[in-house]
Amino acid sequence: MRVNTIMTSAVITIQSTATVAEAANLMLSNRISGLPVVEPQGMLVGLISESDLLRRSELDTERQRSWWLGLLASPGKVAEEYIQAHGRKVKEVMSTPVMTVSPYTTLGEAADLMEKSKVKRLPVVTDGRLFGIVTRSDFLKPLREPPAEPGQPLSDAAMAAAIAEELAAQSWAKNGLIRASVNNGVVTLNGSVLDERERGAAIVAAENVPGVKMIRDKLAWIDPSYGIVIQAP
Repeated sequence: MRVNTIMTSAVITIQSTATVAEAANLMLSNRISGLPVVEPQGMLVGLISESDLLRRSELDTERQRSWWLGLLASPGKVAEEYIQAHGRKVKEVMSTPVMTVSPYTTLGEAADLMEKSKVKRLPVVTDGRLFGIVTRSDFLKPLREPPAEPGQPLSDAAMAAAIAEELAAQSWAKNGLIRASVNNGVVTLNGSVLDERERGAAIVAAENVPGVKMIRDKLAWIDPSYGIVIQAP
């Protein structure tokens, strides 16, 4: 899937010449935590979010340093923090440069970027102009509806083959110790696991095969330290 399939196209934006108070009002009234900052022509120039307004003089939350840490801080860094705490215009406190994606970025790439950069939103840009925005909550959209079941139900043999294929593709199951049999849609997992998390993963792999009605967990756990086999209850 691509970013353009889940992004929000009608983006609430603000201009760099707006005031911090206007930005705060806009975020509160629309129940959003960030605003792309655009020029009148639609070019993206920055982003202002709740985190940019966390250390403010009005809130008495300006960053305070002990005297010895104050000696270590460069004058430029202290000046930057002063602007962040006292600036009245969006352009003075916004974050820039902004991490962006294109409409054709895959969801996997966007998710990686969000995790690595620890950001909650990514403006979607085409030729420098704002095209939309994708937030963490947008990733929930495809999860609202369960995957459609195939028109023709799978046979027990086909379900067992699908589970075996999925297990063979996963590094945690490539030791071949997990086996699945299917009878009237009921999956029985036999064999052993070296880590209890492998048990949960095997159950999930079976659950995702269309037509599976129930799963019987008969997997035994082998303690890798002592070689003790603990049978499933």
